[in-house]
Amino acid sequence: MKKILCLFITMVFILGLSTCGGTVKDLEKINEANVIKVGMECNYAPFNWTQSQSSDRTVPIGSGGYADGYDVQIARKIAEGLGVELEIVKIEWDGLTLALTSGKIDAIIAGMSPTKERKMTIDFSDAYYESELVIVVKKDSAYASAASLADFADAKITGQLNTFHYTVIDQIPNVKKQTALNDFPAMLVALQSGSIDGYVSEKPGAVAAMTANSDVMFIEFAAGKGFETTPDDVAIAVGLRKGSDLADEINKILKGISIDERESMMIDADKYQPLSEGE
Repeated sequence: MKKILCLFITMVFILGLSTCGGTVKDLEKINEANVIKVGMECNYAPFNWTQSQSSDRTVPIGSGGYADGYDVQIARKIAEGLGVELEIVKIEWDGLTLALTSGKIDAIIAGMSPTKERKMTIDFSDAYYESELVIVVKKDSAYASAASLADFADAKITGQLNTFHYTVIDQIPNVKKQTALNDFPAMLVALQSGSIDGYVSEKPGAVAAMTANSDVMFIEFAAGKGFETTPDDVAIAVGLRKGSDLADEINKILKGISIDERESMMIDADKYQPLSEGE
């Protein structure tokens, strides 16, 4: 039995070595199925959201409703470039990486940044958007006139669970860091109820929150007054399996989308985002 066990462990080890660093043939799988399965929250306007009505911009979600947003438009362009159909799979943020590595989806297009920690588990395409970090607050709060991180001393601040947004809160002097919340609608409710003073967001998400809610605003920081970040921290890219042969193909497609077109797509996403949760 010991010999059999040792042989089994050795075979697993060799198999692991043979696949480690190799190419994962996602492209062949996608072409055979004629569909690329893309995972996203569908709950993070303007990057992605769920709505009840279809339009020429939306993609139906298998679990119900229709997906729209900046990520959806990027996903549509990628599917078109690959010559396959697009399937949107709605998954909670915390489950996206596992869904990718397990093969449930082929790619993550969900406003995800290619941080150093995430790169240990999955690969990323080139960036398809770059943003900056801001803090969303209520217009009538004591922090509405803040201009630097120091102005948020003693403030109750939170961010989304398992995101870079939550980790940068530690850069605020004497901050009262609150428990991370699951998604942005939950943070907005917490802000409006007064249980927090603000939450960290990318600027497009903050613009969407302000557009949909007249009682909130966001604090944008001048150089040297805000969060310290790396280019990867504030970039948005497509998440892929380690060694996926999709990377080169997707990068070719992204290179064909000009900076002006990307900005125009984000402006449209802000314009079309639902005006209230569930709309």
